[in-house]
Amino acid sequence: MTQPPDPGPGDRATRAAAVYARLFGERDPADLDAHPEFGDIVRRVVFGDVFATGDLDDRTRELITITCLASIQALPQLRIHTAAALRVGVTPVELTEAVYQLAPYLGFPRALNALAVVTEVLTEHGVELPLPRQGTVTEADRHTRGQQIQEGLYGTEIATALADLPGEFATSVPAFLTDLLFGDFYTRGGLDVATRELLSLVALAAAGLAPQLTPHARVAVAAGNSVERVLAALVQAFPYIGFPSALNAIRQVPLGQPGILGATGNN
Repeated sequence: MTQPPDPGPGDRATRAAAVYARLFGERDPADLDAHPEFGDIVRRVVFGDVFATGDLDDRTRELITITCLASIQALPQLRIHTAAALRVGVTPVELTEAVYQLAPYLGFPRALNALAVVTEVLTEHGVELPLPRQGTVTEADRHTRGQQIQEGLYGTEIATALADLPGEFATSVPAFLTDLLFGDFYTRGGLDVATRELLSLVALAAAGLAPQLTPHARVAVAAGNSVERVLAALVQAFPYIGFPSALNAIRQVPLGQPGILGATGNN
């Protein structure tokens, strides 16, 4: 079979080169590439096509990418994109908050692995650590504050769903979620609730946690993200987590639902 001719550089290649330069700097044409055709596909799809889909700025796209790479533990790529995120204006606090909040969804070990990479890059860029404190709760009010946020977003559906657990587990299991995810993390500064919900949905999609996609897709919109913004975030995720995982999440986005909560603050 005759191989079709290379179409040469076009709009996709031009867009890809421009986005790549914004994130990583100009590519050195002298750099040897062992797989140049695959590299061209990657760059043209990710930076030429995906970055041109939806209305997201580079900062938001890189926060989504950081969430994806940390979720799937693609640590070499996480290092590269952490530097890119700083280059396009993501703050060190935003970076670390995006990684911190993975812990309730994916476990502390994955969050710690990702945080180690982010910390190395921040140090290499001369960022003084530790960063300014972002916590706003105390041991005395973390449950109450977390419950206020949780019920504002999800009502009591989680507690109701777990009410049939035996004995102390009927209250302790939902309390862990209330206290950790919403009390310890959603009350923190650095990211507003709408962004936290958007990144949470991306993390769940990356981890393939299908049962949790439906409520989180609904609340991502209700918390103040437009349907188009949520869809753009999941399209941004697909090159990193695979199209089936992204599509599973995309199909759960409640088309036509307006943002009803306006949850753009941390309280």
